[in-house]
Amino acid sequence: MALEFRLVRSLNNKAAKEKSARQLAWELLFEVDNSELYSNLIVPKALSSSNLEVRDKALVTNLVYGTLRMRGLLDAAIRKHLDRDISNVDLKVLTTLRIGAYQLLILKTPAHAAVNEIVDLAKTVSGKSAASFVNAIMRRLSENLDYIPAATSEELSHPEWVINAFKDSLKEDELVKKQLKADNEIALPTLVCWPDKSNHGELLEAGAEKIPESANAFLYKGNPGDIPAVRERRAGVQDLGSQIVTELFVATKPDNRRLRWLDLCAGPGGKAAYMESLLPDDELVVNEPSQARAKLLAQVVKGAKVESFDGRDIPAQLGEFDRILIDAPCTGLGALRRRPEVRWRRTPADLRTLVELQRELLTSAASRVKVGGIIGYATCSPHIAETKLQVNDFLRSHNNFARKSVSSRGDSDGDLQLWTFRDGTDCMYLALLERQR
Repeated sequence: MALEFRLVRSLNNKAAKEKSARQLAWELLFEVDNSELYSNLIVPKALSSSNLEVRDKALVTNLVYGTLRMRGLLDAAIRKHLDRDISNVDLKVLTTLRIGAYQLLILKTPAHAAVNEIVDLAKTVSGKSAASFVNAIMRRLSENLDYIPAATSEELSHPEWVINAFKDSLKEDELVKKQLKADNEIALPTLVCWPDKSNHGELLEAGAEKIPESANAFLYKGNPGDIPAVRERRAGVQDLGSQIVTELFVATKPDNRRLRWLDLCAGPGGKAAYMESLLPDDELVVNEPSQARAKLLAQVVKGAKVESFDGRDIPAQLGEFDRILIDAPCTGLGALRRRPEVRWRRTPADLRTLVELQRELLTSAASRVKVGGIIGYATCSPHIAETKLQVNDFLRSHNNFARKSVSSRGDSDGDLQLWTFRDGTDCMYLALLERQR
């Protein structure tokens, strides 16, 4: 939180508002690498606090997300011209070089202009001696604009372990490449209309475009905060994949029956807010372990009961539920186009810890769902250790549960697995687990 406060405070003073697009992009990239903050959260906030022209704001967005997405390729190109290991380059300097390499190799900015702009940036953020080093590397980069990466992990800018995880799920190399390329494409903000609080007409009037064949999803080419319904928390920002998962889980509700629902890992509240909107007559309890975040959650879901407890130990006084949604903490490998830094931040060691947590959450939910009730197990990851294998292990150890098919969108097991290249969504996964006795 201290890092976030420092960034917000910096962006709100007069000097910050007058910064160049490249300097603001540099600060945001440096902040992402020095914190657990996500680019898709801090970039809109920074742009809202900036006096930059629309064109320059677009440049900031492009530089931040593009540099994060293509870091594998950019670092490989920079590494060729270093006299030391890239890990020994000061992060301030390396961040500057990455922006410069992105301009040269991806944006195809004229070499003379790119070199001058990045050297000026280096002087501002790192000093004259660092600028000399940046100048030397940038000139070498500008003389090798036809750089060809040696490996797929460099060319398509994903760590090898992530590529292997996609291969385990997709099986075919060509499909894996399609997903890697899709991760590197710009993703427009996706909005959700909460039917009990807003309507399609006002989002259309604000310039949003309805996504065909979706229930309440819209694309928006600008800053969602510019839309009154979003500012007033009558509509939200939520990927189409998350909306689909929520809709399919809610669709398990039988007609004319009031149910008790629990969102066990509500987090920022996207799915919880949509569930609340779709289930106006049912009882909804939403949980966020962090009390500070639970207070923020209460501002989003005003009709639900907000709790704050460790999801691995559901308080007995809450009783049993007809439906429990576990939007499980995961590696986030399914949202790499929106949170590109995740591909560089996560490690296989994180996977082991998260798989254990997911297992404990499933066991906890199994003890609190009624006979005939359903657990919805969702992840924003296509990694089989977090999806198929996790569910299979659960069913082996809980023989009173069985898979329930996720409508017509289910795969051969009945589970839902979305893919960015195929579905235009984050790679959301959903399994429905019904307690039979």
